[in-house]
Amino acid sequence: MPATPLPDAAPAAGVVPDAARVRFLGLVVPPAQRRELAELSERLDLSSGDVRAKRSAFWAMLVLSGIIAIAGVVTDSTATVIGAMIIAPLSTPILGVGLGVVTGRARLVGRSALYVLGGMAAVVLLGWLVALALPQTSDVVTNSQVTGRTSPGVGDLVAAFATGFAGAIALARRDLGDVLPGIAIAISLVPPLGVVGVCLGAGEPALAAGALLLFCSNVVALVVASTVVFTGAGYASDAAQEREDAGRRRRPRRAVVLGAVAVVAVAVPMVANTVQAALAEVWAAQVRAAAEAWLAGTPAAVVEDVTWQGTSLVVDVRGPAELPDVDPLQRAVDELVPWDPEVTVVHTVGERVEG
Repeated sequence: MPATPLPDAAPAAGVVPDAARVRFLGLVVPPAQRRELAELSERLDLSSGDVRAKRSAFWAMLVLSGIIAIAGVVTDSTATVIGAMIIAPLSTPILGVGLGVVTGRARLVGRSALYVLGGMAAVVLLGWLVALALPQTSDVVTNSQVTGRTSPGVGDLVAAFATGFAGAIALARRDLGDVLPGIAIAISLVPPLGVVGVCLGAGEPALAAGALLLFCSNVVALVVASTVVFTGAGYASDAAQEREDAGRRRRPRRAVVLGAVAVVAVAVPMVANTVQAALAEVWAAQVRAAAEAWLAGTPAAVVEDVTWQGTSLVVDVRGPAELPDVDPLQRAVDELVPWDPEVTVVHTVGERVEG
């Protein structure tokens, strides 16, 4: 009696079928350009190989990049800040966390996380000391290098994930080393930490919290993106095979759950920031209209600008020496904005002269 063929066994849960993995490799990480697991580990694990050389390079570049970034923040120099981004080494241990999660190496995750935390503390401390040494910090906390990093939104999170995927793919391939400096600029890690330190030293903890949120979102994006890419590139399978050959049990993973929690933890405040920024623009436009109505009976008076300073509004007005009483404008603003912000009118006496 002929034997009845058995149906093909379904792949185990959580295991990517070989055909699907090969397709992924062919599109994103071609086998001919794929780094071996040992080679990738050597690049991302700061506690393997020539440990003394790796550690000295990491700390030297971290401190120097921190000093450069803080100098760029204090002087409002974009070029200087970009230079700090290029030489900053913090992405190495962050991607090491992702590789440790994928390969089930808890020690790699722990060691890499310690480097990240130590690097954070070092740069924040440098920024704090610089702020304490400055005679005047009010101009620093309002310059573009600070304001651009203290209120991150959804767009920043999307950019961080895209950059994280690009960085992980570039590391998994041997032929994309030239793009790493551009990725280092896009993922901005050290400058936000410098801003955290400067803002803390200037007595602005709310601004420091915004910059810290930007840094944390970039870290989470790098870890999650590297976990996805390294898993798809086959490093999880390589590590599982190594453990099987060594007779060790496969360790349980909670990477998906932890990654989802981390993404939600940074996404919620960033979505809130985005919504708040959009509402602030709407309210500023409405207040501008209210200010123009307030000045309707004052010839030659013009509303130049309406801006937010924290939770208060500043209305810049150019006009004659006498302006109407501010109370009607304050009442109009109280009807528009839910928390009744204080309105300050900055009055410039004069008129515009067209050349």
